Amino acid sequence: MESHVEKALTEWKKEIIILLDKIDEEYEEIKSELQVYSYKYNITKQVVQSTMHEEIIRNIREQYQKPFEKKFNELKVTIKDLEEKKKVYQMFIDKIDKVLE
Repeated sequence: MESHVEKALTEWKKEIIILLDKIDEEYEEIKSELQVYSYKYNITKQVVQSTMHEEIIRNIREQYQKPFEKKFNELKVTIKDLEEKKKVYQMFIDKIDKVLE
């Protein structure tokens, strides 16, 4: 392979690795946040199931359960998107490595 092609592909790979590192950082942050909301949502759900008073249940659902559930679901979607991005950019690196061999 010609050196200018190899150099260009190597530089491109470095760019993609930097991008992949940023995606990994974001993934870890979102994963931690997802874990927190998972606990918040599940605790709230358990409290609601153990409560008999309808007005209190309604208040808890409005104040905590629904917002936690919404945020939890949004974070799950974000995690899936980030996993897909990681997979795609890893394919770039794998393909570049294959060409460089």
